[in-house]
Amino acid sequence: MSTFTMRHDLECTPERFWSLLFDLEFNEKLFEALEFPEWNLLETKETETSIIRKVKATPKMEMPAAVVKLLGTSFGYEEVSSFDKANKVLKFVIKTNMMSDKLRNEGTVRCEARGEGKSVRVVEIIAEAKIFGVGGMIEASFDKTFRSGWQNSAEFLNAWVKEHP
Repeated sequence: MSTFTMRHDLECTPERFWSLLFDLEFNEKLFEALEFPEWNLLETKETETSIIRKVKATPKMEMPAAVVKLLGTSFGYEEVSSFDKANKVLKFVIKTNMMSDKLRNEGTVRCEARGEGKSVRVVEIIAEAKIFGVGGMIEASFDKTFRSGWQNSAEFLNAWVKEHP
């Protein structure tokens, strides 16, 4: 099992970050920029205490050939995210379309204020692959992909807020 924490400096307040996270136009442009072949919002439910969002996605596959061969070229996932409005924490669970009983990806996202108009996004992820012989390689690939994707999303967000004040 691989667990790690990432921190990304953002050029916006936590409030702006959370509003963008649930903005459909922003997300469509973000995942287009991340070169996802597919990203679709399936459902959003909002209550007084939470926002629950379900998306279906096919990420750009930048993994070793052995991992791509094992997971297949049509690898994708459904993600269910739950945002706790009071605590300002988003929890997400990713269910893959292949070997979902052997792959576990989940985590949390927080955003902390860092001075006027700035913040830091803190992402904690658990990636686990219970596959004999190649589990470690798959986890390492997920780790690399997650780190790259989250970093690229922070860069996209920072460019977006400059272009859309």
